[in-house]
Amino acid sequence: MTVTSLSFFRFDGWADRLWAFGQMGFARRRLARTEGLGFHKMLGTGTGEGFDPRPNFGVYAILGVWPSLDAARRQIADSRVFKLYAAHAAKSWTVYMEAAQCRGVWDGTAPFQPIYDADDDAPALAVLTRATVKPQHALSFWRQVPSINKVFGAQRGLIFKKGLGEVPLLHQVTFSIWRDREEMMDFAYRGAHGAAIEKVRAGGWFSEELFAQFRVVHAEGAWGEDGASGSVSGDPVAQLTLPKEPKPLLRAVR
Repeated sequence: MTVTSLSFFRFDGWADRLWAFGQMGFARRRLARTEGLGFHKMLGTGTGEGFDPRPNFGVYAILGVWPSLDAARRQIADSRVFKLYAAHAAKSWTVYMEAAQCRGVWDGTAPFQPIYDADDDAPALAVLTRATVKPQHALSFWRQVPSINKVFGAQRGLIFKKGLGEVPLLHQVTFSIWRDREEMMDFAYRGAHGAAIEKVRAGGWFSEELFAQFRVVHAEGAWGEDGASGSVSGDPVAQLTLPKEPKPLLRAVR
């Protein structure tokens, strides 16, 4: 039963920020050797809540897929790369999730294998999107972002949101946590965001894209208000009752 983790790290001071920036290159091989870690990515963020082409040199994230929740928590607590990140970071926060739906690919791979059926009454629903923007469409893509941000921030049911990326301007990742699926679907497929997605697909702006939906099953650490919806401190999902025993997969999700 695989579990996906997304760990956020905030760095204060020029020395720790310089260290974190260097790890985007230096830590890759060591991270790949972490016991039990499958698909993984080291990610940067944009300024503000991340939905900005200007990089934020103070916030980074590590995404990983693990064989179990216990394995994920153990390695994030004890493995060398994660311990070094935690030692340099002013704050860190990790969300643990189980995939419920995944469409598309990331670097030609389907990284998240759904093990539970999508569920409307999940107490904490996470969504991760990733797209490779074709260079000739990058400017047009980023022109759509400000209007989407306004709608995104005003959504009811939104708990947390953050924009991330692998390659500035071209390889974009979004991550959000919602109280219910209906609110998420309303944002994703209607209004300004829905119209923007239709425009992107009609114009063939992406060379690759992925949409993944998860149940949040655990969270550790503290983050504060950066990315949180409203005045939320500490762990943004602490206010929710997370499932102890998620429902088993009832049917295959395509």
